[in-house]
Amino acid sequence: MSYLLKVLAPTSALRRREGGHARVTNMELFFDLVYVFSIIQLSHFLLEHQTWVGALQAATVFAGVWWAWNYTAWATNWIDPDHAAGRVLMIVLMGCALLMAIAIPYSFDDRGGLFVGAYVVMALVRAGYMAALFRGQTMGRNYAQLCAWSAFSGLFWIAGVVLPDLRLPLWIAAVLIDYAAPFAGFWLPGVGATPMNSWPLAGLHLLERNQQVFIISLGESILLLGGTLVGATLLGASLLAAGIGFGIIVTLWWLYFVHTTSRGEHAFEHASDHTRLARSGLAYAHGIMVAGAIVVAVAIEEIIAHPTESAHLPTIFVAVLGPAIYLLGSAIFYRTMAQRIPLAYFAGFALLAALGWGIQAFHASALSLGVGVLAVMITLAFAAAREQRA
Repeated sequence: MSYLLKVLAPTSALRRREGGHARVTNMELFFDLVYVFSIIQLSHFLLEHQTWVGALQAATVFAGVWWAWNYTAWATNWIDPDHAAGRVLMIVLMGCALLMAIAIPYSFDDRGGLFVGAYVVMALVRAGYMAALFRGQTMGRNYAQLCAWSAFSGLFWIAGVVLPDLRLPLWIAAVLIDYAAPFAGFWLPGVGATPMNSWPLAGLHLLERNQQVFIISLGESILLLGGTLVGATLLGASLLAAGIGFGIIVTLWWLYFVHTTSRGEHAFEHASDHTRLARSGLAYAHGIMVAGAIVVAVAIEEIIAHPTESAHLPTIFVAVLGPAIYLLGSAIFYRTMAQRIPLAYFAGFALLAALGWGIQAFHASALSLGVGVLAVMITLAFAAAREQRA
């Protein structure tokens, strides 16, 4: 058994960090290719299920997809993806992620088992392998406890497949267990919790990985925008709507890379406790920001598809909630990294709510809705830049 572990999970597969920094490898970028497809699937799922139940289903599926990516990014903070053992692990996890993505459109129909099977196997293989890799060390114990929590949440994921009428509440329970686990320190009876300082991280590596997946989420907006225009009659209103959609994407990029992540880089460069920053600012806050970007992509597609028609309530909701969800995640990130939230964010929430009410009250067009969202985003970008300079 000991020989088998040395062959399959050699300690030489652990990363060697140069100056405390772990570089992002090509294998990690290759793994992310699956998430290009996953985000496309998620945005199309939301496009086709624009009801309250559909939105809750989309949020639940996204939560699983995000957590699978997040835990893999954390694992590559310690394992070397360019080592042969690391490559094999990443390829196995990549295959599971691909199966999850394939199952997304019908995850609440006949492909729920495929989605859950891939998710649970991915979680257990990843945590189990890392526990074996760190055998005899504190990190091995940490990952063994994480594996136990993944097995516990897996019972609820599987129960949702077996009991389709209760699938949504059971999967929500599974998500809550998965997301609560780090806050509970992966506590187990008779064993206790894993102290936060026992998860030594290279924070800048994880921040870079989160930046890359956010770029992927913005790429989905570009794909939906371009795909909608390819099949549309290129009249003035459609082109104007496309220009507005492109402007929204640019302002979202601007807010994230020019305003938000610079604060994160500064925090990781000067903080000693990278784990606390990474748990709140990356695992949770970035998941919310990526979700917001996906909803924005759906809103842009809706606006371009029907620019001159009165904006329907679902379109108004996605157009207003997309930026608002992003701002919520960005606020949590900023609060974690800088111990404060920019005042401009509170104004942004109020402006978006007022915009949604006004568009609905006056039965304004989808084009007007897009103009309003863009105006709010530009205002936020300038206000955030001004506040950052102050």
